[in-house]
Amino acid sequence: MKLRFHSNSLRLRLSQSDIARLAETGRVEETVAFGPGQMLAYSVETCSIEPGAAEQVSASFENGRIRVMLPGAPARRWIESDETGIENSSGGLRVLVEKDFQCIHPESEEDRDGFPNPLARTT
Repeated sequence: MKLRFHSNSLRLRLSQSDIARLAETGRVEETVAFGPGQMLAYSVETCSIEPGAAEQVSASFENGRIRVMLPGAPARRWIESDETGIENSSGGLRVLVEKDFQCIHPESEEDRDGFPNPLARTT
């Protein structure tokens, strides 16, 4: 899973194995170690929504942990379809969770588990 910040947006890209894990367990998590005792954890999780509540992507940050929550039904649609991403803007923060496509340039180890890039397809 890749994490990217830009301006007031948060973007996470999930590989095929990340998506499979999210579908199976409802959670994908990674950590970044900055030094002894200094960690940043980030996760994408599916959640159930109370009836009548808005089904929107949300994010929180607490105690060195970023949690991105995907409502169950939209998350399942995204996981099981060709949809590229799922997103929401709330409180000034834009949150985008995407399938990680392989780069068109020569393959690298980092791209090996990415989804085939639709722009690389031949007609």
